Amino acid sequence: MYLGFLTVCLGNMPLKDKAKWASENGFKSLEIACWPHVNSRDYSSCDIDVETLTEEEAEEIKKYMKDYGLSISSLAYYDNNLDPDPEKRAYINNHTKKCIDAAVMLGTSMVGTFIGRDPNKNLKENFDEFEKVFSDIVSYAESKGVKIIIENCPMEGWQKEGLPGTISFTPELWEEMFRRIPSMSFGLNLDPSHLLFQLIDYVKVVPAFKDRIFHVHAKDAEIFKDKLEWYGVFNRQFHKKGETGYWRFRMPGLGQVDWDRFIKALKDIGYDGVISIEHEDPLYEGSEEKVKEGLKLGYNHLKQFI
Repeated sequence: MYLGFLTVCLGNMPLKDKAKWASENGFKSLEIACWPHVNSRDYSSCDIDVETLTEEEAEEIKKYMKDYGLSISSLAYYDNNLDPDPEKRAYINNHTKKCIDAAVMLGTSMVGTFIGRDPNKNLKENFDEFEKVFSDIVSYAESKGVKIIIENCPMEGWQKEGLPGTISFTPELWEEMFRRIPSMSFGLNLDPSHLLFQLIDYVKVVPAFKDRIFHVHAKDAEIFKDKLEWYGVFNRQFHKKGETGYWRFRMPGLGQVDWDRFIKALKDIGYDGVISIEHEDPLYEGSEEKVKEGLKLGYNHLKQFI
């Protein structure tokens, strides 16, 4: 196993500078953000413009990544592939395919995305839509030797208040996902933090889905027991400024994920891929210095278990 991070957290810093800093601080891999330049998502960036990427540009990126001793663990574009607007959905699906094309040019084998959700349809109808959309995307990826990985984030409130914005956030839903699309070019970017705040055992899922864990996110979370007892599992219903609800994300080692047990479970199934830090800790945001401080804290905590 080896440590990397998702490049989103360092904002508009040029990718080459992100790579240099990563190398100087012990990281072995980058998970490179590939959202479109025009994009309103939080926690997103465009470190590689897959719409215009040329072979020459790809070769330049590969060269400096090699010079810095880094690999590209995956390309990241997490958006709503089931958007209810046909035009927007087509654009998002097509951008996902452009990420697949870019992955081939860059010599990486994985593209990460969300399934998403159409808030106007029920769960079964969404899975029917998913099957149509992702059969095409996964087939396209498979034909290029690329794997599609899904992060298990609920994205609650993304399209509609109180509703999860994806249909891929629990083991029950993963079962249905892989039943409908059994291709071994389709798997998980497993993030234990999302399971922790849903009160799901993030260690037990590892052997249960051992053949589908292709990439791992390192994000931590902490649950505030007093707030959970007050708000309940559906969390706060009235949003107040500065109020976090019953949980919040943290850097690895500052929350309640037992990284020793989790990484041991990954080793037990033979996983030897990336542990990629996804920095969304609100206490280590606000400046480049704070973000880097958070990444170093996460790195130092995780490296003892790798």
